[in-house]
Amino acid sequence: MRALIESARSTVARGVDLVQVHTNFEIGRHIVEFEQQGDERAEYGQQLLKQLAERLSAEFGNGFSLTNLKLMRQFYVLYVARIGQTASDFTGGQTSRPIGQTLSDLLVAGNGKRPFTLSWSHYVFLLGIKKTDERSFYEIEATSQNWTLRELRRQFQSGLYERLALSRDQDGIRQLAQQGQIVSQPKDLLKEPLVLEFLGLSEQARFSESDLEAAIINQIEHFLLELGKGFLFEARQKRFTFDDDHFFVDLVFYNRLLRCYVLIDLKLGKLTHQDLGQMQMYVNYFDRHVKTDAEAATIGIVLCKKKHEALVEITLPKDANIHAREYQLYLPSKEELQQKLAEWSGDGV
Repeated sequence: MRALIESARSTVARGVDLVQVHTNFEIGRHIVEFEQQGDERAEYGQQLLKQLAERLSAEFGNGFSLTNLKLMRQFYVLYVARIGQTASDFTGGQTSRPIGQTLSDLLVAGNGKRPFTLSWSHYVFLLGIKKTDERSFYEIEATSQNWTLRELRRQFQSGLYERLALSRDQDGIRQLAQQGQIVSQPKDLLKEPLVLEFLGLSEQARFSESDLEAAIINQIEHFLLELGKGFLFEARQKRFTFDDDHFFVDLVFYNRLLRCYVLIDLKLGKLTHQDLGQMQMYVNYFDRHVKTDAEAATIGIVLCKKKHEALVEITLPKDANIHAREYQLYLPSKEELQQKLAEWSGDGV
């Protein structure tokens, strides 16, 4: 019963959020339509917005400041094109909605689909993302992964879009913008670097691999968010025995989308060929003794402070399901990531 009540409250809250979003969209539409009636109106439109903000705030309280009204106008301008509708399409050919418009009508666009899925706070944050493809990606992911505003902000600040895009070709980048992150093969899971600023560890501090592992376990929810879609945590220091010798895998995950085990080994320093060989042994063991015939091949990830690309290429066979990825303990510079992506793509994506 407790779960039922919590679910009901969440549904009601989500419905209230959607009503607010659509109401703000409609307010933005009215403002734009007024301003587009002619140059004369546009000239005193700014003064009108100030007066409108004062009157609405006096009558309805917070939420209708001049800044918010400008955001509503911007919201309409950006999203009316995205949902493929003109103002008249959205209102059934009328210049304004009838007073008797039902809530269900308000929440459904002219094409029969719900055009908005997030809260107004989410959309206010998204409006600050200038690039259309990047904004579309974060909206899709926030919806599909049910990100809170805090999680959305963190993923943006960590440069998730750029980090995923840098490991994809041009078609893959377009897919990110149109469909979000689609996980259908092992490489779809990979991003670099993994950003672990939530662990609270300093780059300058001295800590061991055990300390790093313990910090990850203590922040496992955040770590799963950083890993991406479909990850389930299974074990730490997973032991297996081979010829009377005991071996321990630092972290064992299962990805339900790929239906395979994902093994992660933590390394503080520079990657060595011994690290790769050890992970290859772990992966071989899981493939031969743990996974079932119905499951896909095991993926191994060596998470290190500094990798050597040439070493990885010369050590591992081309078809190896082993990957080396760097991590960092601070948020990356989005400007640097964007510049790297622009240089890589050659067209300023």
